Amino acid sequence: MNLSPRQIVEKLDKYIIGQDEAKKAVAIALRNRYRRAQLPEEIREEITPKNIIMKGPTGVGKTEIARRLAKLVKAPFVKVEATKYTEVGYVGKDVEGMIRDLAECAYRLVKTEKEEEVKAKATAAAQKRIVRALAEFKKDERGETPKNLFEANILDGLKKGDYDSTIIEMEVLDNPQAMELVPGGAAISLGSLFGDMMPARKKKRKLTVKEAFQIALEEEADKLVDEDAVRAEALYRAENDGIIFIDEIDKIAGKGNRGGADVSREGVQRDILPIVEGSTVVTKYGPVKTDFILFIAAGAFHVASVEDLIPELQGRFPVSVELKSLTKEDFVRILTETENSLTFQYAKLLSVDNIELVFDQEAIERIAEVSVELNATSEDIGARRLHTVMEYLLEDISFNAGGDYPPFTLQVTGQYVDEHLSKLTGDRDLKKYVL
Repeated sequence: MNLSPRQIVEKLDKYIIGQDEAKKAVAIALRNRYRRAQLPEEIREEITPKNIIMKGPTGVGKTEIARRLAKLVKAPFVKVEATKYTEVGYVGKDVEGMIRDLAECAYRLVKTEKEEEVKAKATAAAQKRIVRALAEFKKDERGETPKNLFEANILDGLKKGDYDSTIIEMEVLDNPQAMELVPGGAAISLGSLFGDMMPARKKKRKLTVKEAFQIALEEEADKLVDEDAVRAEALYRAENDGIIFIDEIDKIAGKGNRGGADVSREGVQRDILPIVEGSTVVTKYGPVKTDFILFIAAGAFHVASVEDLIPELQGRFPVSVELKSLTKEDFVRILTETENSLTFQYAKLLSVDNIELVFDQEAIERIAEVSVELNATSEDIGARRLHTVMEYLLEDISFNAGGDYPPFTLQVTGQYVDEHLSKLTGDRDLKKYVL
């Protein structure tokens, strides 16, 4: 997608409120990828992504910015937590798992796109298989009806969903999914490992027509998609479009060489370093060069600072941006301006039970105030606090609604918010006096 940095930020604004500095940085990084792709190959090889470190408390949009960025351009995206590499039993090769996960993500993304391209042909082939199985099941009903007309009638009924719950017997591929652990903690499927060396086995299964059609559709799509082309495209996408988000990087920033846990943290940094610097990792789809993957690291950095990371790793993240804690105004905008906001989501959920949920401006203001105050008096969890507040606020109506009542409009006012959040606000007031 050929978007200017300004257009990228406009797209991100639909989902993330504020944090303009961070959005600007990732927008430039994304645009630079497009610019690099337009250059001659000899110059392209010299230009590497400018990796980014995001500093800021939890729940202010760090992960969401990276995730939405990847979704915007359909780029393979993987999120890992740096702290998992400090666990007991950790070995250096574990960090390569993030690249294998990225390759897997790229493969699934490309496979889905290719299957969509052949969907019409795969659907026709799958319908043909199901019609044959249904015709066999209903052969006693055929009587004098010509075979082609009989099958045409079945196909018509199949498209309408008339046979969805009918049980048929169909031959399907037998795909063993046994998993085997290999050194480093990775898991591989023995079925996929030996699948190309051994002839495909089939077995008969009794299924509903709806289930059988889905299986047949997947099998027919597999036949039409060029597996080698999918793998090649997936490797290219992982290498050139991949985004890896390393969360909690501040937790592996040790201060000085004091032994113990700090040694472990510095060891993890040194193991991550070659991945970020540029190396080749072997995956089941082929080798992946990490030189041009965009790495975005994030952390609260309450105790440690970016300068506590080893210098070599700091140098690989030249762009540093700081995200700010959310204000009341931010919370109001999150509730009213973002695409698929929480208020919109709850309104849709309760509409299933014939309840029209309407929030007035005073209610929105009170929800925002309570969220900010709770973040100030307890752990600051950013926008995630809204989930807690909304669950408490709508607990009664969510519990009592069951679809048995006539359509009903619930006007959520400031008074309604105060009455239904009294438990939360009461707990908040008590915490002021706890030493």
